[in-house]
Amino acid sequence: MSQKVIIAGAGIGGLSAALALLQKGIDVEVYEQATELKEVGAGIQISPNGSCALDALGAYESVKASSCNPERKEFRLWNTGKSWLMFDLGQDAIRQYGYPYLTVYRPDLLQALFDGVKALKPDAVHLSSKIEGCTQEATCATLTLEDGRRISGAALIGADGVRSVIRHELWGAAKPTFSGMVAWRGVIPMENLPAHLRSMVGSTWIGPGGHAVNYPLHRGKIMNFVGTIERDDWLIESWSQKGEAQECHKDFTGWHEDVQTLIACSPQLHKWALMQREPMSQWTKGRVTLLGDAAHATLPFLAQGAVQSIEDGVVLARCFEKYGQDIPHCLSKYEEARLERTTRMVLGAAANTHRFHSAELATDTDAEAYLQREWSSSPIRDRYDWLYKYNAKTVDI
Repeated sequence: MSQKVIIAGAGIGGLSAALALLQKGIDVEVYEQATELKEVGAGIQISPNGSCALDALGAYESVKASSCNPERKEFRLWNTGKSWLMFDLGQDAIRQYGYPYLTVYRPDLLQALFDGVKALKPDAVHLSSKIEGCTQEATCATLTLEDGRRISGAALIGADGVRSVIRHELWGAAKPTFSGMVAWRGVIPMENLPAHLRSMVGSTWIGPGGHAVNYPLHRGKIMNFVGTIERDDWLIESWSQKGEAQECHKDFTGWHEDVQTLIACSPQLHKWALMQREPMSQWTKGRVTLLGDAAHATLPFLAQGAVQSIEDGVVLARCFEKYGQDIPHCLSKYEEARLERTTRMVLGAAANTHRFHSAELATDTDAEAYLQREWSSSPIRDRYDWLYKYNAKTVDI
């Protein structure tokens, strides 16, 4: 392609797309409203399909070196702490899917992607560039910035997150609904925790009306904590909103001492309302399409939000390589390749809410029967295998 691709947003999805396109020899310009490129200090889970996509970007080894490869994922019962194995995340994951399951500090992932982009095009990312809208003609798409700049290219990719301006321009105002859940998060220096909570294990605490997760990050130097509780009095969807430990403890009254310790040891807690969005039936119009959270924002209950954004970038670049001489066709093929998978992911994440929060988890006896029915090897395989075996490098486009 002789013309460049314009990307709105320099988050995980936008940088993944930029890196993938640059590797195919396609010029890109990325516009980001932030004054500096940084990511929220929190953890994300990169399942084997995400590790595969990072490998396609040449970023896998860097991300792996700065992350953790937990021994296993386990369920723990909310009040007694009794544990059940969920996944073996080590050699078993590699044997089944070719890649391990990583737990990653978001800033480490963003830095690895940014370094990859800079190595190929040092001036590709433009900061302090707030997006105002977009237009398109038969031969180009144009991004409009708040400061009056207009940037045109062969295609425009809206990777500008859950409040996407590009999505609004294409499809009108989104109408998210409150899920009835509030999430808390904290990042804890590992030395702040007692020895038994420093293990290289990912734990999912499940109970009636709520659940919590904790897993190690950043080469084992920090522990990530996220607690989700059903309540109806907080509607602010912002990762930067600070909360108080006393309120978080109250939300998890009666939960195991380890959960209380994770809350107490968090230097700062944040809380946000979990909003639910119906899957979109179409992402693309002409020379403009969507990617990542702008296209398929999800509840976090399959741990696939960031992973699906990375996969989008890899598949998008492959479509440009194959169909790039006809941009509308290229973008429609990208949408076709990704729409069904990401829709299934969004719906699956919503369905998992009830599995994590079931009233049957109130007692040990009921929990044992419930976990055998809903979380034994067969239902787990049905729920996750299709996600983890996907290969963004080779999937049909």
